This record gives sequence, C-alpha cells and structure tokens, in this order.
Amino acid sequence: MTSSIPTPAYVVYEDRLRRNLQLIADVARRADVEIIMALKANALWRTFPILRPHVMGATASSVNEMTLAREYLTDNIHAFAPVYSAEDFRTFCQTCSHVTFNSMRQLQAHTPAIREMSEKEQKLPSFGLRVNPQCSVIETDIYNPCLPGSRFGMMADQLPETLPKEIEGFHFHALCESSSHDLEKVLGAFEHQFGRWLPQLKWLNLGGGHLMTRADYDRDHLVDVLRGFKERHPHLHIIMEPGSAFAWRSGDLIVTVLDVVENSGVSTAIIDASFACHMPDCLEMPYRPRITEALNDSVTGGYEYRLGGNSCLSGDYCGTWRFREPLQPGQRLTLEDMNHYTNVKTTMFNGLQHPSVYLMPNAASSALATEPASPTADTGTPCQGITGTGATSPAPILLRTYTFADYRDRMC
Repeated sequence: MTSSIPTPAYVVYEDRLRRNLQLIADVARRADVEIIMALKANALWRTFPILRPHVMGATASSVNEMTLAREYLTDNIHAFAPVYSAEDFRTFCQTCSHVTFNSMRQLQAHTPAIREMSEKEQKLPSFGLRVNPQCSVIETDIYNPCLPGSRFGMMADQLPETLPKEIEGFHFHALCESSSHDLEKVLGAFEHQFGRWLPQLKWLNLGGGHLMTRADYDRDHLVDVLRGFKERHPHLHIIMEPGSAFAWRSGDLIVTVLDVVENSGVSTAIIDASFACHMPDCLEMPYRPRITEALNDSVTGGYEYRLGGNSCLSGDYCGTWRFREPLQPGQRLTLEDMNHYTNVKTTMFNGLQHPSVYLMPNAASSALATEPASPTADTGTPCQGITGTGATSPAPILLRTYTFADYRDRMC
C-alpha cells in the first residue's frame, strides 16, 4: 500500500503504534507504575487520537511541548527543563501536575514565585529535584546525561540532609534505548547514593530510555525490578517517561534513488532525502538504519552501496548496505524505524523538500480519519485522505505535506 505514496515520505503504521501501547500498558498494570510519554521523542500530534486513550500522561521540556500535550493528548503533564525563565515557570505551574528543578539554585530562584502563587491560593504542581546517580550504560557521550561534568542533576554531596519543604520528588535520567538490566544497575547506584532522602519524598521519576517495546526486551524482569523497588519503598509513587518505546519501529522513511555515483571504488546511491536534515540521529549517534530492500548482514555477496543525502553537506551520507541487484535511479528504498526522534529533529536546511507524513490506518474508520483539528492550532496543510481500495485494504492518510511557504516562513 505504500507504493502509491510520493517520496520522500514518513509513513506511520497504526497497528505498530497500538502494539507498543498494549505492551506499555501491560507493564504499567503489572508493576503498578505510572508510564508517561516523553514528547521530545514523538510530537506527531495528528497521531495523538490513537495514543490518547492509552497514555497516562506526558513530559514536556518547553512551553510549546506543554501546550501541544495539553491541547491534543493529556491534562497530566510533567515538566523538566535545565532552566526556567520567570515567565515560563509561571506558565508551567498553571498547567503541569509536576515540575522538576535541575538545581538547587533554580529552586531558590523561583521560590518567591511559588510563595506568591501559594498566597493567592493558586493550585501548585508537585515540585521535584533532578539528581544525577553518576551511573550510566550509554556509550555515546552526547546522549549520556551522567557523564562527569554533566549539566543535568544534582550530586548527593550537593543536597542538604533535610530537603526544602517544597520538594516532594526526585527525578533521574540515565538510560537511552536501554534494557531492564541496565535500569537495575542504575537503580542500585541511585539507592546507594540517594536512599537516605527517599523517606522524605512522595514520588520518584525514573526518567526515560526504557525501551520496553523492543522485541528482545525482558519485560518480566523489568516488572520484577520495579516491584522489588516498590517493596523496599512502598510509600513512593513510581513514574517512568520513555519516549522511543511508544513509537519504536512504528514508522519508516520511504525514499527514491535519484542517481548512483562512483568515486575511488565507492558506489554512492543519492536519494531524495537527507541524513543531515531528515535522519540526523544516523549521523549523531551514529547508527546505520535497516533498509527493507537490502540484504541481511549475514548474507554474503551482492552489490555494496553507501547512501548519500541530497543536501550540499559533504558529510551527508551513511552506510554501507548490500543489495541483491545493482541499484538504479527510480528505485524506492524503505529506511526502517524512522518515527521516534526523527520527525521531531528535522530541519529545512538547504531548502530541501521535507518528507511528507502519512498514516497507514488499521481500517478506514481510524481515529485519525475523523479527528477534528484543534480550533486554536496552526494545522498547516489540512489532513486529507487518499482515494483507497476499500475498507478491507485502507489507503494511507496524508497527515502533512510541505511547500515553499513552509520553507519561506521558517526562514523569517
């Protein structure tokens, strides 16, 4: 059904999203924890009608993320940002259920505003402190919030024995697409360093990076780890805020080969999309995405190609992959798992055509097909259906396409 979609295009699959939601809900139920979605990983709001009945809340790090969550997803919003301006802090307090400070200095800076709002009998969120357990299994430095010198979170030796009366919770983040065994290791380090403050708290946020929807993730072990922690600290409400897990392997980027060039024995297939602009994590992490049409790495032979983006950046390439037959201009390729942390990080550098966004629904009556847009939102190009082949084989739904006007307005 994707063969009719013009490239480049992100395609999100409703059935895969729903599978992830079911797995996450099962963990939350069995472990008796609150699992909320990190908007920084997946802000594709046109798919939120699918998520809304199942998501327990969202985490936001900016007023824009908070507003998007409030208008389209949930009223239960948890905020964390490295710093809050005075104006933003008041806005967060008016909407969020939880607000976490990155440092004691930030708490002190906003304490007068907290007291003022309290005197006016304004309902306040539950406030927390981000702490740094100085333990992580993340190998890529730019994704590791627990590196020595990290700007995130307070060390144990920076905390007073008695926490400020405003503080009701701790928040740490030390994982990235990690396993339950990684969490167990980090949780042990956290308890060792910060355990003596836990009796003073009401809640603990374990952050994100819990890739519980990955095929080989040990969810039974995760439940055991969480239950064990709750048995040791039964008074604490436990919160987790994964991002990738909600959208894991739920979308692809479909591209077309436009040319093949040769240089010093390297064959590069140039596609109608850019790694730098449309798949930045491939270069930042870095990682090589799976391509549906390519040979499995365990298979020998074939024709080897690097993929090159269509921008003017010299480093806009990735790979290599091998294919059974030589690649030809006009051939379509499917770069897998391009939903989470992909469309939220794209740019319009070089004025390149931004990929359109499509949804492959479960049925013609998908929640997306009839969901009205918020009257207060700037919806851009309206959502519209594509003529389909009947209810038994629903057609892709066009969620968003991009034009020159988007590029022009983005630049000024």
